[in-house]
Amino acid sequence: MVEVDSDALSPPSPPTTAATVATNNRGFGEFFQWRRPKLRVTTEYDSESSAFLHKVSCKLLDNLAKFKLSFQNNSKGEVLEPQISFISKYFSLHYDLEESDSLLKTSFDVAPGLQFRTSHRVKAQQGEVAVVADLGTPAYKIELSSEIPSVGVPRATLKFPLGEVSFEEREEDEKEEQKRTLSVNGIVKSHILNGVCTAQYHEENLNLRYAYKDEQLTFIPSISLPSNALSCAFKRRCSPSDKLSYWYYFDSNNWSAVYKHTVGKDYKFKAGYDSDVRLGWASLWVGDEDGKAKTAPMKMKVQFMLQVPQDDIKSSVLMFRVKKRWDI
Repeated sequence: MVEVDSDALSPPSPPTTAATVATNNRGFGEFFQWRRPKLRVTTEYDSESSAFLHKVSCKLLDNLAKFKLSFQNNSKGEVLEPQISFISKYFSLHYDLEESDSLLKTSFDVAPGLQFRTSHRVKAQQGEVAVVADLGTPAYKIELSSEIPSVGVPRATLKFPLGEVSFEEREEDEKEEQKRTLSVNGIVKSHILNGVCTAQYHEENLNLRYAYKDEQLTFIPSISLPSNALSCAFKRRCSPSDKLSYWYYFDSNNWSAVYKHTVGKDYKFKAGYDSDVRLGWASLWVGDEDGKAKTAPMKMKVQFMLQVPQDDIKSSVLMFRVKKRWDI
């Protein structure tokens, strides 16, 4: 019997070339390839405070983390409140250069339906630890949180589709003695008669609010107990671009009114009056008022505001605010 070499039966290996080596090393090159991060620079100026606010940010490690630098410049050119931040999905670091203080935050899932969250301020040696767990379904959760250093029992918060209720132990001074009592706070929302009814209880005060809204009309009465402070808001959309809002407070007889006219998403004019401070005002927005600068024309938002006091018209003030973003 003749022995046959198994290597002789296999097809011959292709010759090794420079192209083959480049193909095999392509995966390593892509893995270790360094891409220069894109810088986002945002500058905002407020004429009322005569201060500039600067923010510089960039995403690192293929958008796994974000680096951020922010500081202010006053009218004298001084640098104020410089802060450096490193933010990722599970960990964030915020460092205050003036105070030489750091704020550390972590958040991660220990198991499905169980989340662990912490925050710690290094200089003050204070922080918070919290655990959030699902109760059967993600719609129902319970959160246990405690301050560091710990004082009393943890705060418990029960969250459900209609709202949440929290229980917390607090200290009260009675006749020069500290007494710990149980404090209950919560908010509940429900749909009633084509509107949303909200009940909010906080520090022994109950606020009841009902909001009805359709395509043209919004009606919002509210009352606070036990102060019996009653107020009412009325909003009317006169056309797709015009809206009138009115608020009245029955306990003080104060009222305010606002007229708004929009042209597309990037231009808005508002004018109003507040009887509490006896002030009339008008403002013009270029760029979405509630949006970011990156969605505005030329990535720039501008606001002009004129304030006219009723008792001294000569002291009227014209203010403006500019916010510009650059992508480098």
